Amino acid sequence: MDLMDKLKILADSAKYDVSCVSSGSSRKNTPGGIGSSFSAGICHSFSNDGRCISLLKILMSNCCIYDCVYCVNRSSNDIPRSAFTPEEIVELTINFYRRNYIEGLFLSSAVVSSPDRTMELITKIVRTLREIHKFNGYIHIKAIPGADPALIEIAGRFVDRMSINIELPTSQGLKLLAPQKNKESILTPMAFINSKIIENKSDRRLFKNASQFVPAGQSTQMIVGATPDHDREILKLSEGLYKHFSLRRVFYSAYVPVSRHPALPQLVKPPLLREHRLYQADWLLRFYGFKADELLDDAHRDFDIQLDPKCDWAMRNMQFFPVEVNKADYSILLRVPGIGVRSAQRIINARRVQALDFADIKKLGVVLKRARYFITCKGKYIDNLEMSETFIRQNLLAERNRLPAPDDGFTQVSFLPVLPLLQLPTEEETAASLTGEL
Repeated sequence: MDLMDKLKILADSAKYDVSCVSSGSSRKNTPGGIGSSFSAGICHSFSNDGRCISLLKILMSNCCIYDCVYCVNRSSNDIPRSAFTPEEIVELTINFYRRNYIEGLFLSSAVVSSPDRTMELITKIVRTLREIHKFNGYIHIKAIPGADPALIEIAGRFVDRMSINIELPTSQGLKLLAPQKNKESILTPMAFINSKIIENKSDRRLFKNASQFVPAGQSTQMIVGATPDHDREILKLSEGLYKHFSLRRVFYSAYVPVSRHPALPQLVKPPLLREHRLYQADWLLRFYGFKADELLDDAHRDFDIQLDPKCDWAMRNMQFFPVEVNKADYSILLRVPGIGVRSAQRIINARRVQALDFADIKKLGVVLKRARYFITCKGKYIDNLEMSETFIRQNLLAERNRLPAPDDGFTQVSFLPVLPLLQLPTEEETAASLTGEL
């Protein structure tokens, strides 16, 4: 098969993997080498200086021995099959880099022959790039569950980031949709990679020239909507992964209906808004001090699709509010909808000089159209508002969907026809999920 035909097939097969958005490595160039991933993100991620970086994202092979019913590359699926040789991937990476198409490589693969054989081929590719071609650009690979730890350790010496897809949130889901896999085969190498990262950091403190091991850390991906698991189970699993394996990111991928099977949900389109809510909740776990059991409980096992998770939590915990902006601690400010990490810090700094009013905090970046219901400045609300849960919810939804609010004198009545509730994130919500300012 022609090389470009292979590239078309294997690049298309890789598009369902969303965990390639990676950054944080500091692999510098070396004398006589080419490429660098220093202080830069990869694959439509942004570096600290604002650059957008891209990478070659392909599968080594889509010929899989497993028959996971949710996967487009499953063994029983009738699709064009192809595989690169290690030499072909090395050639593509170097040539694409020299043409300034890419600055890194994201390499995954279906399981060919066996996990060990697949991991051996991937290791050969990254080792050739580093040692023979002196390639110092960013490399992110997928470790293969079930592969020998020795192979994973060797590969980890040559890559910047490594990830293992946990795929489904529960063992029951794996047993139903991917019976050839089990949770232990995924978590065991994840724990091994984490232990080697910790060990490597200790070595580098003692020995300046010690080689690096997965310096950009590890990540994983979960499919959302392929099984009946609730958001609470998904979020608790993410919380555990961050706590026990020090993952850099957990990625969520809305299930794309690529096949018909009795065990799969009959979806018309992927649950993109649900995926979006999980990403927003993920920010709250990592940067806002929330716990999974706070955001969701037995009575509320899924996020409200109409409200972002922070507003959803606030509406169920009105006893926590109002918060006085001029007195509240930083951790308390972070729990107010419309106040993000940066705006909370600005409030802490600014109120050392003077007492703040609503005009002041708006200039500091607070989103008043959400925060106004949950805060006071100098002991007063912004307006004489009815602080009932129903009133707040109606006005938050009216603002989000640009719908006319109830005729209560607070929101101006619109003469435009009422639009149907959109089941996609708004532009503002999309921006918030990228910046983390919720």
